[in-house]
Amino acid sequence: MSFAAAPRRPSGGAPRARRRSPLGVAIVAVAIVIAALLLLAQFWTEVMWFGQAGFSRVIWTEWGMRAALFAVGFVVMAGAVFWSFTAAYRARPIYAPSTPEQATLDQYREAVEPLRRVVMIAAPVLVGFFAGVAASAQWRTVLLAFNSEPFGETDPQFGMDLGFFVFLLPALRFSVGFLISVVVIAGIAGLITHYLYGGLRVGPAAAGGPRTTPAARIHLAIVGAVLLLLIAANYWLDRYSILTNAGDRFDGASYSDVHAVIPAKGILTVVAIFVAALFIVTAFRGDWRLPAIGVGLMVVSAIAIGGIYPAVVQRFQVNPNAQELEAEYIQRNIDATLSAFDIDDVEKEQYDATTQAEEGALRSDADTAASIRLLDPQVVSPSFRQLQQNKQYYNFDDSLSVDKYEIDGESRDTVIAVRELNLDGLGQDQRNWVNDHTVYTHGYGVVAAYGNQPGPDGRPAFFEGGIPSQGAITDEEGGYEPRIYFSPKTETYSVVGAPEGTKAWELDYQADQADDGGQVNTTFTGDAGPSVGSFGSKLLFALKFGEEQLLFSDRVTSESQILYDRDPQQRVHKVAPWLTLDNRVYPAVVDGRVKWIIDAYTTTDEFPYSSSTPLDEAVADTLTTQTGAPVELPEEVNYIRNSVKATVDAYDGSVDLYAWDAEDPILKAWTNVFPTSVKPMEEISGDLMSHLRYPEDLFKVQRTLLSQYHVTNSAEFFSGQDFWNNPTDPTSESTTAPLQPPYYLTLQMPGQEEPSFSLTSTFIPGGNTDREVLTGFLAVDADAGNEAGVKAEDYGKLRLLELPRDTTVPGPGQVQNNFDSNPTISEQLNILQIGASTVRRGNQLTLPVGGGLLYVQPVYIQSTGGTQFPLLRKVLVAFGDDIGFADTLDEALDQVFGGDSGAQAGDAGTAEDEAPTAPPTAEPGAEPTEEPTTEPTEEPTEAPTGEPSTELEAALREAADAMEDANAAQREGDWAAYGEAQDRLQQALEDAIAAEEAQNSAP
Repeated sequence: MSFAAAPRRPSGGAPRARRRSPLGVAIVAVAIVIAALLLLAQFWTEVMWFGQAGFSRVIWTEWGMRAALFAVGFVVMAGAVFWSFTAAYRARPIYAPSTPEQATLDQYREAVEPLRRVVMIAAPVLVGFFAGVAASAQWRTVLLAFNSEPFGETDPQFGMDLGFFVFLLPALRFSVGFLISVVVIAGIAGLITHYLYGGLRVGPAAAGGPRTTPAARIHLAIVGAVLLLLIAANYWLDRYSILTNAGDRFDGASYSDVHAVIPAKGILTVVAIFVAALFIVTAFRGDWRLPAIGVGLMVVSAIAIGGIYPAVVQRFQVNPNAQELEAEYIQRNIDATLSAFDIDDVEKEQYDATTQAEEGALRSDADTAASIRLLDPQVVSPSFRQLQQNKQYYNFDDSLSVDKYEIDGESRDTVIAVRELNLDGLGQDQRNWVNDHTVYTHGYGVVAAYGNQPGPDGRPAFFEGGIPSQGAITDEEGGYEPRIYFSPKTETYSVVGAPEGTKAWELDYQADQADDGGQVNTTFTGDAGPSVGSFGSKLLFALKFGEEQLLFSDRVTSESQILYDRDPQQRVHKVAPWLTLDNRVYPAVVDGRVKWIIDAYTTTDEFPYSSSTPLDEAVADTLTTQTGAPVELPEEVNYIRNSVKATVDAYDGSVDLYAWDAEDPILKAWTNVFPTSVKPMEEISGDLMSHLRYPEDLFKVQRTLLSQYHVTNSAEFFSGQDFWNNPTDPTSESTTAPLQPPYYLTLQMPGQEEPSFSLTSTFIPGGNTDREVLTGFLAVDADAGNEAGVKAEDYGKLRLLELPRDTTVPGPGQVQNNFDSNPTISEQLNILQIGASTVRRGNQLTLPVGGGLLYVQPVYIQSTGGTQFPLLRKVLVAFGDDIGFADTLDEALDQVFGGDSGAQAGDAGTAEDEAPTAPPTAEPGAEPTEEPTTEPTEEPTEAPTGEPSTELEAALREAADAMEDANAAQREGDWAAYGEAQDRLQQALEDAIAAEEAQNSAP
């Protein structure tokens, strides 16, 4: 018989205390102070940021809940593990039987004993820390559970309010899962301790002798019973979670789930409770056979009842009769999906689209034809840079925004951009701390162009621009604050503000008439960032950004503020971390200020029976590929609402959140958590309301789901023969083309009384086929109206045109192929590419007009070297198999519709009379013009006669004239004239090639 090891006492008396080194104490103290300052630099600066932004409650609520959950998780895990260690150690036997197993364990005990106290404290603390971190990450789940709101609808299986599944069930699942982890880890700790100190034996035991001591038996039996009860609770909650399961054909509980899996989970719950009772019995009777038999029974039940039985039902009962047996549950999935994604009220219409273009067909769609957008916001950004950037330290985003403005009493589709700060445009000799953070602090003004008409020489027709800003928007607003301190591309911090009377040093722009050395400077006067006026705040921000200049610069004054986190999406995400943000942020001039507008969503993946959708895949298209995804998206959602509209002031960075869907239960729950964060919709001004629009990401998700869920009959849905796809972008040059993005257009859908600003997309057949005909056209009314605090009645109305199955209407891919393979178009585009130029095809727009589907695509020409920016030169139009190709949309429409389309496009007459364009950059102090000038800023100079360049231009003009004559002759059926024109075209091409060769060989 051996003795369980007991603590050893040190021999030789108490050791003499060491004398601490003053240097060591000083080093430790300094290290503690530095660490505290570094932590404070991250912690307190955030408190200052949220306080200045007016959202202090958000940070304190989040941190408070995180801290509380961390403390609970830490205490529960660490306490349980420490108790299990301690209880097992205190219950160790005084005498352990002498066996080879115990002899080996004696050696381990002697090795462990000196570290026992450390291990019994350090191990619980370590696992408690990780448990606390895991628990704190669930702060959103717990807050929603405590502030849940009813949906007012019940699930079709259990008849429980949907709020239980969305709010309470995730918190219950987390709690039970966390407690199971606690019990398992605590049980392992007790098991190891009992074994190490002789309370549990694994090796051979004396005949009839117990393998555990009574204390160890009670301890382990109680732990086992608690674990089984938690497993029973987990089985019971599984019954509800099945309603959000992802299935092969549809999501939610299927026939076999309802008739086999859910009953099996109930049976397994009872079995687990029964086995838990056997563990309690064992704690008092000392026989481990009963719980061992119970655990075996539970394992067999889990395999047979929980696995084999549902598989048998599925294979032999459901699969042979799937369409009939699954019909009820498919219908549940259809109904839940339509409701969860707000597509249950789509206005569907059978659209018998014609493919025959007839003269005057667009007469009833004249307003739509006049509004067709020719300016592609993804193409013309270089043109904005070349013509309106003005200074190298300003820049425009690669992807511009589409909006609408009222010009002369008429709503006009607009392409708009903000002149953002661009420090990379400065030369290296200009880059230093003073310039980067105190001089170049902001961008300046907006630039806007008409969407439906080009300016001189194919340039954008600007109606707002210049520095200082001038044009129609300035006139309409009576002037606006042009300085842009907050924008998506502004990544660095700036120190702004100065005492009154101090000479301004923040650069607006350079101007010859300026008094201060050719510069117009300003001083920020708003309230946009934390103060850095005191030494303490300077020190904290110097540590935060690693910039000692903040401590020593004379430009960091008592009135200074530091601006950082200047991306509008980043600011909204910080003050409302419970929202999912749209990938697009767009600017608007609202009430005399430039505002960034961001759509925000409340989402969940816990809506019963709704189809789960990968959000990042659903929103991916050409635009996200080009711009990148600036925000993080949830992996899966099965419920989404555009519940909040957010704005960020470009001057002072102030964030406003407006409740857009006040009836959304998830928004109500978060409003209970943060009652002052979200303003009511009634506070939205009429000017702001006129620029709010239906969000792109929501529309992309809805169009993805409608590719299947336009089928609302369970039998037809099961067969899947009428499923659709969204087409890939026919203009993409990528090897694997992304999806075609939706487009904002002003159009009048069939059945609408008047045109409205809409977001549109198309559908093609689904399945494994490369046949790309049009099967559907989807549009949503994106205009929120212009009445303060009142949403337009038709805003968000989805209209789906379903094309007949027996009609072949070309889809986007087919139309693009027709454009590219047309010999006349190919010849003309080849001519346009002669010399140092290249062709860029703009977005391909689809419009349901003239009784069919009209396709419009602008064609841009841009230089291949030197200064490169695209100019609109041609417009492609298709209706059925008829194609038009001309200098203007108006001419191309007439070509397609028998010489007279019956409507005038927005660029009608611009081939002869130049379209309006923005005024040239104004000099400081100049008054804005009442109307944008119609003259180009520079007249092109002609090359000397006889030069190769002159001969090339003459040959190209002759070729263009010959092509126009050939097209006219072809339409009139005059084949003799057509042949003559083709001969002239061939000769002109030969002359152009010869002139180009001569030009290239000239010295």
